[in-house]
Amino acid sequence: MHDRFAGPADPRPAHVGADELRDRLARLRVRIGAEGLDALLVFAPESHYWATGLDTGGYVFFQCGIVPVQGDLTLLTRRPDLAQARDTSLYPDIRVWYDAVDAAPAAELRAILAEKGLAGARIGIERATYGLTAANGRAVDIALDGFCTLIDADHLIRRMRLVKSASEVAVIRRAAALADAAVAAMRAAAAPGILDSVLTARCLATILEGGGDMPPAGPLVNSGRRAIYGRGVAGPRRLEPRDQVVVEFAATLHRYNACIERTILLGEPPAAQRRMAETVARAMDAMVDAARPGAPIGAIGEAHRRVLDAAGYTHARFAACGYPLGATFRPSWMDVPPMIHAGNPWPIEPGMVLFPHAMLGDAETGLAFGAGDTILITPTGAERLTVAPFL
Repeated sequence: MHDRFAGPADPRPAHVGADELRDRLARLRVRIGAEGLDALLVFAPESHYWATGLDTGGYVFFQCGIVPVQGDLTLLTRRPDLAQARDTSLYPDIRVWYDAVDAAPAAELRAILAEKGLAGARIGIERATYGLTAANGRAVDIALDGFCTLIDADHLIRRMRLVKSASEVAVIRRAAALADAAVAAMRAAAAPGILDSVLTARCLATILEGGGDMPPAGPLVNSGRRAIYGRGVAGPRRLEPRDQVVVEFAATLHRYNACIERTILLGEPPAAQRRMAETVARAMDAMVDAARPGAPIGAIGEAHRRVLDAAGYTHARFAACGYPLGATFRPSWMDVPPMIHAGNPWPIEPGMVLFPHAMLGDAETGLAFGAGDTILITPTGAERLTVAPFL
C-alpha cells in the first residue's frame, strides 16, 4: 500500500506566481465539469506543470494526478519525487508508491479513487503523452475496468495551455534572447577542421551560462550531407573548408522553449545554395505574415508550400513546417498538437507561441538550407521573438 503525505502549505513555483497557478486550477475544474466529467487523471508532465507547478521527472515511471471537480487534488508518485512535489506543486495530498517486485501503482490509483467516492464516475484521462506508457496505460485500463468510465481527455489541459499568460510570455522572451546569443556563439566558433560537436558545446554553454536550462532535446547540429536530414545523427563530424551546418535547437528557461533554426555556411556557397537561402527567407516572411489571429493554423503551412513549390522545391521540403511551443519535458521541445501543415483548421489565437520553419534538403545535390523562428501571435499579427540573421 502507498503512504500519504501532506502537500506544501505555501508552494513557491519558480516560473509563475502561486496565485496564477490557483487561477489555472480553478478554471480547469470548471472545464472538467463542463465536459460532464467528475475528475481528470493527469499523466502528461506538461499538464502537471501548467496546472499545479509540479516539476519532476517522475513521469518516466508512474505518476498520476487526480483533479476532481470538487475536493482535494491528489498526486500518486514515487518516493524520489516527494520533496519536489511538496516544494513545487499545489497538490495538497501526495501518495507515494514504492518499488517492489509486486508494485502495482494502477491498483493503488483505483484505491485512491474509491476513497474519493469516484466509483461509477465519469473520469477523464490523458493518454497521448510520454507520461503514460502503453504498459502503464494497459494497467490502468485493467485496474479501472468496471470501476468507472474512462473518457479520453487529452485535449482538456492541452487547449488551455496553448494561449500563454503574460508571465509565460516574459519567460519565453528571455529564452528567445538566449537562442539568438547561442546562434551567434556557434557562428563565431565555426571553422574548418573543428568537430561540429564544438558548435553543440558552444550552443549549450551559451544557454546555460546565460541562466537557461538544459533543453528537453537536441541541439540538432547537422553538417555536410547530414544537413539534409530532419533529425540529429550520432557521432561528430569534422568541418571542411567549404561546408554547411544546419542547426536547430531550443533555448530553455523554466521548461519554456524558444526554438530557432539557422544555417551556417563555410566558404563560398554555390549559386544553387544561395538560391535556396533566398527562397527560404521569402517562405519565412510569407509564413509569419500568414500567422494571424482568426486564421487557421494551416494557412501558415499553405504559405510554406506556395513559396517553396513555386520555386521548384516540392521534392526538397517537408509536409509539416512547425508547431506550437511551451513548457515541455524530455524527450521533445515540440509542444503538439497542433502541427503546422496545410489544411489544419485549428484556429490561431493571440497569445499562442509558434515555431514556423522552412527546411530544404536536396538528397540529389546534397545541399541544404533551413531557417525557423519563435513567434508570438499578437492581436493583429505575429512578432518574431528570435531575430538572429539568417546568414
